[in-house]
Amino acid sequence: MKHPSITRTWKGIAVFSAAALAVTACGPDTGGGDAAEEGEETDWSEVEPADSIVFATNHPGGSEDLEDELIEQFTEETGIEVEVITSGANYEETSQWFQTGGGSNADVIVLSDATWFPNYLNGALAPVDELLEAADVDVSGYVEALYEDYLYEDNHYGVPYARSTPLFYYNVEHFEEAGVDAPPQTWDEVAEIAQTIVDEGVASYGYAFPPSNEYPAWGMANLVWGYGGGWSDEWDFSAVSSDETVEAIEFAQNGVQEGWANVAATSQTDDFASGVASMTIQSTGSLGGILEAADFEVGTAFLPDGPAAEGETPTGGAGLMIASASSPEEQLAAAMFAAHMTSAESQAIFSAGTGYVPSHQDADMSEVYQERPQFETAVDQLERARVQDYARVFLPGADLELAETLQSLLTSDADVREELERVQAEFEDLYESDLADELE
Repeated sequence: MKHPSITRTWKGIAVFSAAALAVTACGPDTGGGDAAEEGEETDWSEVEPADSIVFATNHPGGSEDLEDELIEQFTEETGIEVEVITSGANYEETSQWFQTGGGSNADVIVLSDATWFPNYLNGALAPVDELLEAADVDVSGYVEALYEDYLYEDNHYGVPYARSTPLFYYNVEHFEEAGVDAPPQTWDEVAEIAQTIVDEGVASYGYAFPPSNEYPAWGMANLVWGYGGGWSDEWDFSAVSSDETVEAIEFAQNGVQEGWANVAATSQTDDFASGVASMTIQSTGSLGGILEAADFEVGTAFLPDGPAAEGETPTGGAGLMIASASSPEEQLAAAMFAAHMTSAESQAIFSAGTGYVPSHQDADMSEVYQERPQFETAVDQLERARVQDYARVFLPGADLELAETLQSLLTSDADVREELERVQAEFEDLYESDLADELE
């Protein structure tokens, strides 16, 4: 029985490694059968939404008060009560909590780009396409790439909620001192400007690459895609050792060896905000912290173009998923709730309060732009958003392997091709051992 009130509960959670969060043998009781097939058997025109639902969240971006505000609006508009469960301190904890049965009564769950797929494999998530249609939701309003993040085997398994992308940051004062008029539009221009900054003695480094603990494969996907490479092509992992990917990583490795770039010791944010490096790529969600920490004018720009592609930006952040174990009545109410939390109006409020980019194209961010004009770059760049490669977000252990390999390659003269061929073999082994049987 679900309580018809907005309450908050803490579940004790053990912190697990990323690898352990992959495919587990246990998970929420899905009630048996295939979720997609069950959805097709439901006549949604005969279903009335439940009076109450349970929302499991880690309050991304410190959004607890904002979520309460939006939930109160939802209840006033629909009469549907929402019980809120604090299911973890981060996305990984929420996913583990849900997988191991803590979320057996949850109807809507916050899961990230890298944590929803294991829950799909466990049969714990309902496809949302028919649910959203039954709730009269026009999905064309979402930023396309952000919604398509949740597409697998012709079904969507979530809607975009707390979303982010990488953003290009540069030190305006360093640029002026070095005689640079505009931010770089290509990676070749990044190298040229960075070298000028170093040669002029303006900063120790022109550009800071992320260390292994800052998810380098996420932001560096832009560089790899720009050269025509990738971390994978769906479940084909040959892309990671392709000529194009090798060339992209060699470009970065050469930049460090030539001295115009470095690999940050702790965070590229620290190196940039302290003035050690004049340019970097970091999450849009870091904008507020960077502006607060930096004592100089911060410029923002689109991610750079490569020789083979316009500056594509990888997606990131979290979405709202609906539990397959919930009743049709609860699922319909959950779809209505997810639609409310991701509407243009709600996303404008949520984005302004957290720094996440709005997932709805019609969100009015004009007031935010007046206060923080750099944020407009992040929103405009959503037109270039690209769904991430399967290897990074779906293959357990692959992102960690990429992070450690990139750290090693960028801080040594190791042979890039040999290392990426080793990574390809490792990916293929991970797929065969952890996913192949599950996906058959």
